[in-house]
Amino acid sequence: MAYPANYRYTKEHEWIEVDGAGGTVGITDYAQSSLGDIVFVDLPKVGDKVEAGKIFGSVESVKAVSDLYAPASGTVTAVNEELASAPEKINTDANKTWMLKLDLTSAAEVDGLLSAADYEKFISEETGH
Repeated sequence: MAYPANYRYTKEHEWIEVDGAGGTVGITDYAQSSLGDIVFVDLPKVGDKVEAGKIFGSVESVKAVSDLYAPASGTVTAVNEELASAPEKINTDANKTWMLKLDLTSAAEVDGLLSAADYEKFISEETGH
């Protein structure tokens, strides 16, 4: 699976696409394929603050519930409302299905995240493939 080069990635399998002082967040294709069919997504509300490395919500699949970790700190400016009634959109295309948009506290925070190549290397080390 190719991961978009313009995204940055966490070791907890979230991605962020930075656009100026804003960021768009989702989970990686690796995360959704590990989870299986996603049946529910619990996300924060617009106006909520999230902190880098801290839990901001969860995804529930037929296998398990997994916490979502913020790749950067900021204030939630939008939540993908489609996921409330159609969480399976994440299974269809995790790399394009965003969960929330942030007004970033510091865009520089993202510099410490993994590049697409580093993320792919991390996955191969984690899975042994």
